[in-house]
Amino acid sequence: MSSLSLPGPSPSQLRHALSDQGRLDRRWFLAYAGSLTAASVLAERAMAGGPAGGFADDPFSLGVASGDPTPDGMVLWTRLAPKPLDPDGGMRPEPVDVVWEVAADESFQRIVKRGSAVALPQLAHAVHVEVEGLEPGRWYAYRFRCGDAESPIGRTRTMPAAAAAPEAVRFAFASCQNYETGYFTAYRHMAEQSPDLVFHLGDYIYEKSRKSGVRPHDNEPELATLADYRRRHSTYRSDPLLQQMHAACPWMVTWDDHEFDNNYAAGISEEEGIDPAEFLRRRANAYQAYYEMMPLRRRSLPKGPDMRLYRRCGFGRLAEFLVLDTRQYRSDQPNGDKKVPLNDEAAAASNTLLGDAQRGWVASRLISSPARWNVLAQQVMMGVVDRVAGAEEGFSMDQWPGYLAERKQLLEFCQQRRVANPVVLTGDIHSNWVNDLRSNDRDPQGPVIGTEFVGTSISSFGDGVEKPSNLDALLAENPGLRWHNAERGYVMCTVTPQQWQSDYWTITSVTRPDGEAVLRKSFVVEDGRAGAVEV
Repeated sequence: MSSLSLPGPSPSQLRHALSDQGRLDRRWFLAYAGSLTAASVLAERAMAGGPAGGFADDPFSLGVASGDPTPDGMVLWTRLAPKPLDPDGGMRPEPVDVVWEVAADESFQRIVKRGSAVALPQLAHAVHVEVEGLEPGRWYAYRFRCGDAESPIGRTRTMPAAAAAPEAVRFAFASCQNYETGYFTAYRHMAEQSPDLVFHLGDYIYEKSRKSGVRPHDNEPELATLADYRRRHSTYRSDPLLQQMHAACPWMVTWDDHEFDNNYAAGISEEEGIDPAEFLRRRANAYQAYYEMMPLRRRSLPKGPDMRLYRRCGFGRLAEFLVLDTRQYRSDQPNGDKKVPLNDEAAAASNTLLGDAQRGWVASRLISSPARWNVLAQQVMMGVVDRVAGAEEGFSMDQWPGYLAERKQLLEFCQQRRVANPVVLTGDIHSNWVNDLRSNDRDPQGPVIGTEFVGTSISSFGDGVEKPSNLDALLAENPGLRWHNAERGYVMCTVTPQQWQSDYWTITSVTRPDGEAVLRKSFVVEDGRAGAVEV
């Protein structure tokens, strides 16, 4: 591959497209930055790939995955990379045919769908197959072939039909998997529990390197080029436990900040003095690498620095999942992105995490949903939690407390429109939380409108603690807080028409590969009764 950075104008040409206010003319930027991915799609439709021949190394070194399931299909993913950490993955810069098969059994005696896809060098020889025409509500096996190589077998499933009334769904959610600071042991235990679905809520990779830790990798201090982001994704995806979990069931993924840059807000860096043109150029590199490595549909193909990731997934009439993006469209964090008392800056009506288009989409989906449970799978904590013990107050401005007006509008919309059983799933914070949600979380007399389950990290921050030293003060000072814990792990949810149960599984150690899973706490929400109860 001749170039691993986004092609197009030079930095000096980009600066000429800046407005007087220092913001990039987005229409101009998109006109050039969309050229790579748009051309790739046209090429995929217009050309056939060549035969791969033999491989000296396994081209399926990064495994297989499936995602974005529907009642009649899903996305199947793999990437040809016999040398995954090389700039070109060990592939020649030419398109290659990849054969795919879907079977009703894991022995592939009953193949129900097969075809071929073109792995393009422009997309790092990643393959995204959008399978259709399958039966609703059932499991399938799938695999890929290229030349004389065959991929591992993956398991995936379709969702129940839209009008179906399933008795239950069991899914896990996770976030924040820093390769350097710990092992991905949680995924081994998650796989043993055979969920129907996994939601990953962001920080799939980390863009900065500690150059030390439990599992050090490349020494890039901070990712910038497309080659950088591809290599980091490949390092993470080489983990056998992560590969195993991807192959076990379909995933719904969304990002937070570390897939690109810590605590960024749309096109704004957390650091001072960053060239906005260079920042968007880097964002385009990060977004393309993310798309290449995830089981996403073509509609999520990025156009330069823009990539639509918010979307839905329905499990019959039992649950409607809205997967959100609270990074790409947000306004800058108020109060300098510090932990401060709630104030006029945090309450400003102009503050937004969702942006106008996504906020309208969320409202439209919620008001039209026929589901018993309506779920927002998103990144940052919605509970307005004072994180400082004692008389002093500190609320995170990177989370929903920095966007109070939009938060209040969303929760009051759910209340006034009688949205059935709103539940929020959250990552980001490297700790477990359970929050009852009110339109004003500081008023204990206000009605509880929804419930938030916040999951801890898979490995970020290394080994945690079962009981934080400030837990008693946090519980006393935050009327909506039901529980808090700072171990590592994941959350497994079992949902029926009658109730929702979230089981918090923690890992005894992630700094050693032999950590065990412990069921630390379980909470239930009853149908029609907002608020979590420990069981």
